[in-house]
Amino acid sequence: MTVTVAKTAGFCFGVRNAVDKVYDMISTGEKVYTYGDVIHNDSVVSDLKGKGVSVVYDFEKLLDIKDGVVILRSHGVGKDVYRGLDEAGVKYIDVTCPFVKKIHKTVEQYENDGYEIIICGDARHPEVLGICGWCSPQNTTVVGDVDEARSFVPKEYDGRKKICLVAQTTFNLNKFKEIVDIFNEKGYDINVLNTICDATRKRQEEARLLASQSDAMIVVGSKKSSNTRKLFEISQRECVNTYYIQTVQELNLSVLNNFNNVGITAGASTPNNIIEEVQTNVRNEF
Repeated sequence: MTVTVAKTAGFCFGVRNAVDKVYDMISTGEKVYTYGDVIHNDSVVSDLKGKGVSVVYDFEKLLDIKDGVVILRSHGVGKDVYRGLDEAGVKYIDVTCPFVKKIHKTVEQYENDGYEIIICGDARHPEVLGICGWCSPQNTTVVGDVDEARSFVPKEYDGRKKICLVAQTTFNLNKFKEIVDIFNEKGYDINVLNTICDATRKRQEEARLLASQSDAMIVVGSKKSSNTRKLFEISQRECVNTYYIQTVQELNLSVLNNFNNVGITAGASTPNNIIEEVQTNVRNEF
């Protein structure tokens, strides 16, 4: 059996920076809190908790912290979070991915210039919620798929109002292009900004190519991870024998018995040690 691991599999720059910063703060001996899971990977979050990191999901509870430091997760937060922490005097470190921060500045500026904001992404994902926190709710719409794009109606559109369209950094590139085509067909005055990060684009393209050349495909990452879920969807379209696992314990090696070529890719929040463990187990078995 030939086992091929995607070159782009594993931590991206933004995730690595966020995780490294938390471990750095742990080493100082200072009490460390994170606002939500710093990344979408249960193994990493569990390890951090074991080292004394407290995960706080309730913003109001965050404002009561008087000791230690709060880490603002890689997915980013709305401007009200910064304002609240500053007013409460809570010490914090911001590890928001720089590509996400760029979207924050973009939507804020475009709204100030009179644009309505459309965000292509998962409305429940923390990154999208954070982006929404940089523009007003009454002027912002989240579009998750082509059906929502087709049914979209601008807010108070008078024929002159301009629209700015951005994307969650981990959004499916092909789906984004389809949505853009739909909006262009509607004839709106629209400014399209492809804010899908380059690492995501390369990861999706490599997954598509690897899956098309493989008899079976293994996608490794958290079920909470948006970018991993999209890698699974892309791989499954090219290779029907695609398996989505979070750890090697979830991998049923017997399903790979009759395959000659197996590809492995992983989401941006998947540590290298988990990818290597999956790779080793597959190679040792066959």
